[in-house]
Amino acid sequence: MKPAAPNDLAKTSIQVIERMISLLDTLALYPDPVSLKELSAATSLHPSTAHRILNDLVLKRFVDRSEPGTYRLGMRLLELGNVVKSRLNVREAALDFMRTLHRKTNQTVNLSVRQSDEIVYIDRAFSERSGMQVVRAIGGRAPLHLTSTGKLFLSIDDPKLVRAYATRTGLAGHNKNSITDLTKLERELSLVRALGYARDNEELELGVRCMAAGIRDDSGKLVAGLSISAPADRLQEEWVEDLVTTAHQISAVLGYAANTQEAR
Repeated sequence: MKPAAPNDLAKTSIQVIERMISLLDTLALYPDPVSLKELSAATSLHPSTAHRILNDLVLKRFVDRSEPGTYRLGMRLLELGNVVKSRLNVREAALDFMRTLHRKTNQTVNLSVRQSDEIVYIDRAFSERSGMQVVRAIGGRAPLHLTSTGKLFLSIDDPKLVRAYATRTGLAGHNKNSITDLTKLERELSLVRALGYARDNEELELGVRCMAAGIRDDSGKLVAGLSISAPADRLQEEWVEDLVTTAHQISAVLGYAANTQEAR
């Protein structure tokens, strides 16, 4: 048998993807589990073809097999949707507000999210005139306990989870100002809860101070932190009000209402 040409293989792969999407789109139209026969008819796929693709989707949890011969959308789609919602939508909602805050302070404004024991910088508004070299680029990571945004996320964790974090990471420090003691960290997190915002006093990088306020989604869940980074001698206390107000504005765009119960 003559081997398939590269173009034929690519065409076949695209065809499989198109059929998979067709099945997922069709399942999305039905509130209840759908039979293989119905799916086959709705997508114009041969039952054996539809069955084969559905089996692969079931294995990857994109589709659930409710009972023999019936299917519905799987939880994996919800999980991925929540990731997209918390990471991409917050960037879109935040960008204009970040630029406005940057113009007002002339300092770097960061947007970060939590990923396991670190924060990840997902967007930034800055200019070279701020007088501070931007060390943490978009996509960069930093430990939770050394950053203002990281402290926001730790402050909503159960005390047992904070202790578990300390055990896992050893509360490693970057310099003489880093918090490396659990008791001191717990006091710091208590202060964050009381104030409603967090600080990094040269704990991650010498010469750089930060302040951060939380951004919440429509369910009240903390999904990101908005922070201002500035040279240590230039960070101004009056920026706290602007920062918190901006974080609230972004949260409102995401559907958060002040009276929503805050999820932890």
